Amino acid sequence: MQTQHTVLLAMLVGFGLGGLAVKVLHAQARAPGYMIAEIDVIDEAGYKKFVEGTSATVPASGGRYIVRGGRTSVVNGASPKRVAVIHWESYEKAQSYFNSEAYKQLIPLRDKSSNARIFVIEGVAN
Repeated sequence: MQTQHTVLLAMLVGFGLGGLAVKVLHAQARAPGYMIAEIDVIDEAGYKKFVEGTSATVPASGGRYIVRGGRTSVVNGASPKRVAVIHWESYEKAQSYFNSEAYKQLIPLRDKSSNARIFVIEGVAN
């Protein structure tokens, strides 16, 4: 009888650990989300205010700048004026940021100071 209880307990613990392992592996395989922007700044002072706003709101939403300006070299096509890339842990979190009130309040600053093409894409799960 004792042996049966020990085997049953071991099986239950094994199932629990297996379920936890599957959950952890699934979380690791989640595809990240990225915002990519091509920006043509038309008002430096106004754009600086927009950048100050995003410098606070992006990290607060879980985003992390991967590229913010910097050097570019053209491989094909026209050269962008300025490029920004932000990483989030998921596509949904990236979308959530751009639908947030914090970001919506910055849109007038962005639109007055720049012409931009901005999009969110889903990355590859590792």
